[in-house]
Amino acid sequence: MFKDDLLAGKRILITGGGTGLGKAMTERYVELGAHVIICGRRKNVLDDTAEEITQKMQRTNKPGSISTYAIDIRNPEAIEDMVNTIWADGPLHGLVNNAAGNFISRTEDLSPGGFNAITDIVMRGAFYLTDAIGKRWLNEGLKGNIINILVSWIWTGGPFVVPSAMAKSGVAAMTKSLAVEWGNRGIRVNAIVPGNFPTQGASARLLPGQDLDSIKTMSMGIPMGRAGEMPELANLAVFLMADGVDYLTGEIIAIDGGQWLAGGGTFAQLSNMSDEQWTMIRQQIKSANEKDKADRSV
Repeated sequence: MFKDDLLAGKRILITGGGTGLGKAMTERYVELGAHVIICGRRKNVLDDTAEEITQKMQRTNKPGSISTYAIDIRNPEAIEDMVNTIWADGPLHGLVNNAAGNFISRTEDLSPGGFNAITDIVMRGAFYLTDAIGKRWLNEGLKGNIINILVSWIWTGGPFVVPSAMAKSGVAAMTKSLAVEWGNRGIRVNAIVPGNFPTQGASARLLPGQDLDSIKTMSMGIPMGRAGEMPELANLAVFLMADGVDYLTGEIIAIDGGQWLAGGGTFAQLSNMSDEQWTMIRQQIKSANEKDKADRSV
């Protein structure tokens, strides 16, 4: 679909690049010649992904490269340190704000800590990174390219995922606002709204008790009748990051098989669940979170 060296020479930072959607975008960017820095809280996961992708690129003689950085993006001081470290080897050309946290819950069951755990990563983390990198581009007179990963709840609301819907709506507002504010200085800001692209991490918190293979076969009200394939998402991310579409900014593009247009994509169907079912779900999500915490290095 794209020429092999399309992203050659570009340096791109992807948050949450070690797993799921971030990993898929990382691999495609590296395959097309970019140097990609992936960051997240679990250093071992990042390093495993980097090793896996590096070996694959060596076997197929692809030109890109990958490095890792362990960080909690909720910490603006840590972000400044990371960006300074990255810039010491050369400026970035692109940023993908992909890192997210989410879980299903009745809003009356949410604690302030649970609310903050999601909004601090999704909204504040995306802003801290965008601000830190954007300022450098502006101060140095450089062009830049930002892609934010959103959800269709920015348009419909998100019953049972209210913190995510609120936080992602904030990032959507940032996308459109900065596209105008920074557009005359060569910085583009766009967003992708993925539909049903099943990943292990998201499935454990949004569809607990369901195995990944069964989730992949769910049509879930999708007009196209299937889940998305990771290369489809990655190719859209390449298109938005590549040179040649420099007039495109401030756009929020859904890639969901038409799901949100057909009234799908939310958890409204959970309204009839019992207290016992919600208790079971909370326990399943807690187990998934504890497993992740054991792997974190920051």
